[in-house]
Amino acid sequence: MLIFRKFYLHMEGKSVYSIVVCYGVYFFERLWIMKYILLFIKKTLRFVLKPLSFVPAILVMYMIFRLSAQNGAASSQLSLKVSTKIVVTADKALKKNLSDEQIKHYAERIHYYVRKLGHVTEYFILAVSVAFPLYVYGVRGIPLMIVAGLFCVGFAAFDEYHQSFVRGRGPSKRDVAIDSIGIFIGIVLVRIVGWTGRMTIFRPLAKKK
Repeated sequence: MLIFRKFYLHMEGKSVYSIVVCYGVYFFERLWIMKYILLFIKKTLRFVLKPLSFVPAILVMYMIFRLSAQNGAASSQLSLKVSTKIVVTADKALKKNLSDEQIKHYAERIHYYVRKLGHVTEYFILAVSVAFPLYVYGVRGIPLMIVAGLFCVGFAAFDEYHQSFVRGRGPSKRDVAIDSIGIFIGIVLVRIVGWTGRMTIFRPLAKKK
């Protein structure tokens, strides 16, 4: 195309027709170049950003590890604060006007369930942050359940083993089982959202191409 543009630029007389054709070729050439530049940028970003999709999973694992590194008293105190906050919020919403003693009583009653719900929640988040990048890389269906499930359950078991070295804490098979509930829900959610997105958003876009 560069040859044609030079040819028209050096045409004798440089008529209006030749100038129009010259600029048309010039414009088309620039569009052609921009197309491949944009394609290169798109592929480069995809190559760089896809591995970064695992960063949230790494951050969640770090958060879980840090929480597990707390000694028994600190960990219990943290979950008790959360339990108290739940009771206070419920008291305000229901307008029960509970006394401080009653709030403390109810907070202690739900303390155990709040701790276990915390297990389910944090491993639900971990499962989503692990399964979603795998889904993007094409690991789907049963393989996704197996790979993401084994990884997350394995980390849960390792985390419980890690607690055996923390003062006032110890490993618990029951906690691994409870963690597995959150893991299962998280992976299933990723499968549902991914499948729905493929059927409702990306499939029509692919047909248009």
